[in-house]
Amino acid sequence: MSWVLVKDVEDYNGREVTLKGWVYNKRSSGKIWFLILRDGTGIIQGVVLKNEVSEEVFNKKDELSQESSIIVKGLIHEDKRSPGGYEIVVRNIQILQVAEDYPIALKEHGVEFLMDNRHLWLRSRKQWAILRIRHTVYYAITEYLNQNAFVRFDSPLLTPNACEGTTTLFTVPYFDLGNAYLSQSGQLYLEAGIMSLGRVYDFGPVFRAEKSKTRKHLTEFWMMDAEAAFVEHDENLKIQEELIRFVINAVLGKNRADLEILDRDIEQLQKADAPFKRMTHKEAVVFLRTKGSDIDDNSDLGAKDEVLLTENSDVPIFVEKWPKEIKAFYMKRDKENPDLVLGADLIAPEGFGEIIGGSQREDDYDLLYKRMVAEDMPLDEYQWFLDLRKYGSVPHSGFGVGLERLVQWMSGVVHIREAIPFARTIYRLRP
Repeated sequence: MSWVLVKDVEDYNGREVTLKGWVYNKRSSGKIWFLILRDGTGIIQGVVLKNEVSEEVFNKKDELSQESSIIVKGLIHEDKRSPGGYEIVVRNIQILQVAEDYPIALKEHGVEFLMDNRHLWLRSRKQWAILRIRHTVYYAITEYLNQNAFVRFDSPLLTPNACEGTTTLFTVPYFDLGNAYLSQSGQLYLEAGIMSLGRVYDFGPVFRAEKSKTRKHLTEFWMMDAEAAFVEHDENLKIQEELIRFVINAVLGKNRADLEILDRDIEQLQKADAPFKRMTHKEAVVFLRTKGSDIDDNSDLGAKDEVLLTENSDVPIFVEKWPKEIKAFYMKRDKENPDLVLGADLIAPEGFGEIIGGSQREDDYDLLYKRMVAEDMPLDEYQWFLDLRKYGSVPHSGFGVGLERLVQWMSGVVHIREAIPFARTIYRLRP
């Protein structure tokens, strides 16, 4: 290629190269000025010496502003003091476009201002680092699944019915067929996929119309749902644990510099790569009450409960065997106690909360049919789902991983809105 990426400059030590990017910052001192250039793959310092360039090139310091786009030619050499360990001794600068009055200066700004300018805020070092970690997490999830016999199986985003009721779904008029809904999970369709392919997963945007204002909720987010035939509860948890530990190691191996930019406690991530803990919902309730929670026997865990549960744990905790009253109709009942389901939520440490929800699925036609009748579900709409238990039913399990929740934990960011390029919340639809 005729130009070099910043991430590759160490391969060009002592050679002249061309770099293309944007001005991140600059500073001058008499007969020398420094240019901080970013190109999307990294940041490098450029040194412009008055006695080594033309007057025209040296005076470009007066034209250039933050985020101006430029092409720089110069000599790469190693310098431990520079970001990335290398700098470029500039020979020439070509200005492509001067960015006038760039609104996001290198100083503190209010959250609403930054979100209104999200299209520009994405360029900042911390947001850049978060998005690089997101990239690693996404591909680590798919790499693990691909290595373990899972096949990509894309489920529809427009559905005629809901996985767990329509109260938190966005409704979309659908021609002469009435209303459709934006999907909140591909699970039901994935259960059809396993009867063909054995193990399947999908990965894409899903939607939930919850009027939630917490730092962990979005109305549009990315979910990886996986389903596997002949996998029962314990093996389902084993797969989930292996997956998350695979992701942790991928981030530690590929994003160390990004974690440092974010001041992430790397040691905490390293500690999380160890056998996960397990407790039943009942055990969790008893434990939480000793911590001052007023949670009752048939309640879901609140955000404060999740924090209390993991505050002295370095590793995630599976909370399993939930009361059937607070879980979905399709979850398999525990043989030892039919009032419980073989489901589990995985709670991340450090206060980051639930990152996975999953269960063994009910594979008995009659039992599933009775539950659907009891919940007054439209059987004609779900007959195809019942058919899966009618023609060659097998034990099977699945789970869903919230990408942004996992990125939030890996990167250590406080609010989930920074774990996705453009956040959609109950108060934000732009940009």
